[in-house]
Amino acid sequence: MKATPLSNCERRFLLRAIEERKRLDGRQCYDYRNVRISFGADYGCCIVELGKTRVLAQVSCELVPPKPNRPTEGILFFNLELSPMAAPGFEPGRQSELLVKLNRLIERCLRNSKCIDTESLCVVAGEKVWQIRLDLHLLNHDGNIIDAASIAGIVALCHFRRPDVSVQGEEVTVYTPEERDPVPLSIHHMPICVSFAFFQQGTYLLVDPSEREERVMDGLLVIAMNKHREICTIQSSGGIMLVQDQVLRCSKITAVKVAEITELIQKALENDQKVRKEGGKFGFAESIPNQKITAFKMESAAVDTNNVEEQAEEIITKADPPSEVFAKPILHTPGTAQIGEGIENSWGDLEESEREEAAEEEGESEAAAFECREMETEDTSTMRETKKDEPIVLSDSEEEEVVILEPQELPKKTRTQTNSKQENTSKKAFNKRRKKKRAAR
Repeated sequence: MKATPLSNCERRFLLRAIEERKRLDGRQCYDYRNVRISFGADYGCCIVELGKTRVLAQVSCELVPPKPNRPTEGILFFNLELSPMAAPGFEPGRQSELLVKLNRLIERCLRNSKCIDTESLCVVAGEKVWQIRLDLHLLNHDGNIIDAASIAGIVALCHFRRPDVSVQGEEVTVYTPEERDPVPLSIHHMPICVSFAFFQQGTYLLVDPSEREERVMDGLLVIAMNKHREICTIQSSGGIMLVQDQVLRCSKITAVKVAEITELIQKALENDQKVRKEGGKFGFAESIPNQKITAFKMESAAVDTNNVEEQAEEIITKADPPSEVFAKPILHTPGTAQIGEGIENSWGDLEESEREEAAEEEGESEAAAFECREMETEDTSTMRETKKDEPIVLSDSEEEEVVILEPQELPKKTRTQTNSKQENTSKKAFNKRRKKKRAAR
């Protein structure tokens, strides 16, 4: 994801404000943003905030074989990461030109300035030395990454403690912090970077530019210096031509800013060491203000317990009466039930498919009963006709004999036969329908 570009109106507004010696955050041209340092629970972990720019630094160590050309010196490794969490324009897993430039500048500031005594990191010459690794993570980007990273790196190195070791013959023993106190690194001086932004080909100068000011600047000058006024490294980018007076003026400003920041770092380290010895609250927990949701300690609040009963009675009288409760369970239809005090639930209702099947079965049974009733009515009608006293006379034209049939026993036999036939046909039809339904399911 690309960073949101500045519009022409914003660009003109920023340049016009710089010409009038004004800045968006209310600072003067040579003012530095507030620097805040907070330490973690472990040694070598810290967060440095330069305004809204935040950098997390973590130092670690391990025993490794030394380099062949320097068998008595330890190894220093520096790594800066720009994550998308800091700004949407940073892509993970890809080294941009800005990242490469920042890593090189940090190495020149911390390694080439010889601020750390690498010979003190040697355990066994030519066999084992300490490798110190400094990881810097940009948490939020609001301009001037290099200054915040250099401060975070030197603070983490000063705060770090490596395990103590002992050598007996060829055996190397590494002690835990419980067995022996960790040993701090041997640091000669504290190089700190100060950035200067130039506008309109060096006509205007700003110290500690913000993220929006970096977008409209013409060039950048970075000077790394310690409190002894020794320049450790200097780098100019942007393709602007600087006069000697401009560089000297920037170096004088750098000396003042470096002295202030170095004093701030020393005070922060002393306070952290003092709190750790006293057993107080240290680490990131110290930086969390009170009276917030994330606070570890809240001030006790006084609670008035007088007239509690009277207040409770008033609340009860003002409250609404409870709703009516059904004493008996409600059973709507077979297959339904009720749970709770008077609350009707429909969890036991028949499903739609079961309802359809029950309706079909009822319709079929009604149809079968209707057919049986029709057959019975026909039988009764025939019986009524046969029950009459008039005999049935059969006559033949060829033979003039008359045969009289007495209809007393025959109607009973015919009725029983017709009833049995009707029942058999209705049963067969019902069985066929049931088989069809089962096959369809």
